[in-house]
Amino acid sequence: MCCVCVSGPCVVAQPLQRSKLKDLSGRQIEEPRGPGPFYFFGGTNGAKIVSNYCESSGWKRIYNKDREDFNLKWCETKSLAQYSNFREGKQLMYQIPNNKVLTTKIGLLSSLQQYERVSSRVSHGQALRLKMEEFIPTTLRMDVREEREAFFSRMWICKPTGLNQGRGIFLLKSKEDIAAFRLKLKHMEDRQFNRKMRYRQPQAYIVQHYIKNPLLLKGKKFDVRSYLLIACTAPYVVFFRHGYVRLTCDLYDPTSKNLSAHLTNQYMQKKNPLYSQLKEDTVWSMESFNAYVNDRFQVAKDLPRDWVLGAFAKRMQQIMSQCFLAVKSKLDCRLGFFDLIGCDFLVDEDFKVWLLEMNCNPALHTNCEVLKEVIPSVVVETLDLTLEIFKKIRGRQKIFPLVSQREFVLLYSGFSTTEKSSIEFQKNTKDVQKTEPRRFMCGTEGKSVPSASPDNSANDSALPKRRSRSEWPPSHQHFTKSS
Repeated sequence: MCCVCVSGPCVVAQPLQRSKLKDLSGRQIEEPRGPGPFYFFGGTNGAKIVSNYCESSGWKRIYNKDREDFNLKWCETKSLAQYSNFREGKQLMYQIPNNKVLTTKIGLLSSLQQYERVSSRVSHGQALRLKMEEFIPTTLRMDVREEREAFFSRMWICKPTGLNQGRGIFLLKSKEDIAAFRLKLKHMEDRQFNRKMRYRQPQAYIVQHYIKNPLLLKGKKFDVRSYLLIACTAPYVVFFRHGYVRLTCDLYDPTSKNLSAHLTNQYMQKKNPLYSQLKEDTVWSMESFNAYVNDRFQVAKDLPRDWVLGAFAKRMQQIMSQCFLAVKSKLDCRLGFFDLIGCDFLVDEDFKVWLLEMNCNPALHTNCEVLKEVIPSVVVETLDLTLEIFKKIRGRQKIFPLVSQREFVLLYSGFSTTEKSSIEFQKNTKDVQKTEPRRFMCGTEGKSVPSASPDNSANDSALPKRRSRSEWPPSHQHFTKSS
């Protein structure tokens, strides 16, 4: 144990307990030292993809979550501790701290409702704004008495506001189900007045109108996972990307009491005894989905050719942009925060598009062939774009054009409050490379976006091609602390 004095009282530097640092296979790990650059990964979701990306560029993984000399920190779960030592403009941090205003059921619902109330009083931009009932199934909050009393006997799907992967979800299909749920809510409300339970916060629920007429693919229910990337928050740079299609193992039966017949995510489908045999059939590529719609529905439903990659993609972009606009003034905007959000859409038999929910820390598993194609490219381009934008802002360079932009489509660029911003819809996702996005200028024309944290030593050179990137940050920039 050693004593370190830094212009003040001596503090004791605790030695690293290396015996406790082990990888997933149980092997002891030596904590790396030196100038870095370093990255920290907390959890397992996407660990291999992110680690391969960083280490192919010469980055070293650290395992001590308390170290402050990281360049990138990617964690599955958020905690106050992991943000306490974040240095704005010098480090990258995955997940915006207060993304719950977008990625929890009640957070998104409240944000959209507030945005709709404010927007209804403003005359400009009405052509771009959708009404909530156009893309969100009727939704009621069970923690609001007026909405709870408005809840009556239709078929609903009930969701805990802060959970994902289908956990805690159940259907309300009969008057008896509703009566039992009403009694459960009454008991939860009563417990809040119980002094012994005062320290416990009951799980909030929403109920959502169950869409009984979903479009089916080969007789199976499905939804579409797409991605919203907030690559930078100061200024905002926001993208859309196609993902994949998730199907159930079983044929759709609206009367089924089995949740795996109604919820399409892999977490639920793995509970099906036939999952191992049907695994590859539960995930389709967007190209396969497009071909199926062209073949089965283009003529029958009088759809334009390539509806999936054209009109459907544009509708998803429009909905996701509106959701982002509803929260852009609420999110914590600090240079270095970025977020990848999974957005789930359902298409009904009339080809109306519904947003089901938005998820933080979306699943990055690659347990079938389609996911092996989609997920790594999503993560790699996420990091490519985030790093390129971050380096350009630090170096006081123009953000656009972005050499690392491939499959992601620009939706929005601009500051949250002081600058006017525009949504840029692309008519066809195939035109991404042909269309140069609007260059965001700050102040008078010709001045590029300034760094949020001016640092004359941060003039990084232009980003090289992937796999041959120079190390970031420059080697002459040293961190002041290490654990």
